[in-house]
Amino acid sequence: MSTSVITFVCPDGPGIVHSISGAIVGCDGNITESQQYSSLDTGMFFQRIEVETAVSSDEFDAALNPVAERFGGTLTIDEVGRQVRTLVLTSSAPHALSALLSRQRQGVLPIDVRMVMGNHEELRPLAEFYDTPFEHIIVTPETKAAIEDRIREVVETHDIELVVLARYMQILSPELCEFLQARAINIHHSFLPGFKGANPYKQAHQRGVKLIGATAHFVTADLDEGPIIEQSVVPVNHAKTANQLRDIGRDIESTTLTHAVRLFAEHRILLDGQRTVIFD
Repeated sequence: MSTSVITFVCPDGPGIVHSISGAIVGCDGNITESQQYSSLDTGMFFQRIEVETAVSSDEFDAALNPVAERFGGTLTIDEVGRQVRTLVLTSSAPHALSALLSRQRQGVLPIDVRMVMGNHEELRPLAEFYDTPFEHIIVTPETKAAIEDRIREVVETHDIELVVLARYMQILSPELCEFLQARAINIHHSFLPGFKGANPYKQAHQRGVKLIGATAHFVTADLDEGPIIEQSVVPVNHAKTANQLRDIGRDIESTTLTHAVRLFAEHRILLDGQRTVIFD
């Protein structure tokens, strides 16, 4: 027996669940988890199912694809727990990269980081500690196009399924955003657009903020405005220094990012226009 995860998106209508379930039963499949959602805003239907079955993947595909065609939907089938091939882009802050690599090593994050590309050398020792190849990329206005070509090359060479911007302090071009559509995740503090710049926690301290948080979202050409995957906040008070706020923020960024990556790797994120449907 093997366990597969199925996601299905199609225009909403009668008979969808019955047809999918019937196809699964026809393969002697046992549904161990099932979640579904019908969007009143877009009229779309979303479903995620985990199934135990003894049939081959080809037989499973052959049974379910006619259902997808009948309802005009998009169907994916994958193995539960398979490590998703991942590329990480980073700069000099270590907290997000460290969280990803340590959780990967612990076996709690189902990703396979094939490479880390950083526009500073500082994080090379961290990547090498986790036996992960590190490539230094020097991003300037003159080299940006060549660097983005190199990122595309790495994605294609390693058949990358997910790109994570782990505090990568560079803006991707609209062309690269389009190339990575729905498979690139970014993390940033929750103060945007209010506190921009290099030291947002100092600005937050000066304004006396009472909440600190982080947002993980898909990367789009609209800077920091892609579909939101995960958000977290914690309360703070006047006694926290700017450095303490920064440390709290980095912890939240790390946990929020790794949770968003887990959701992606487990096929728990489905897009509904500019919104996400999360089956956690």
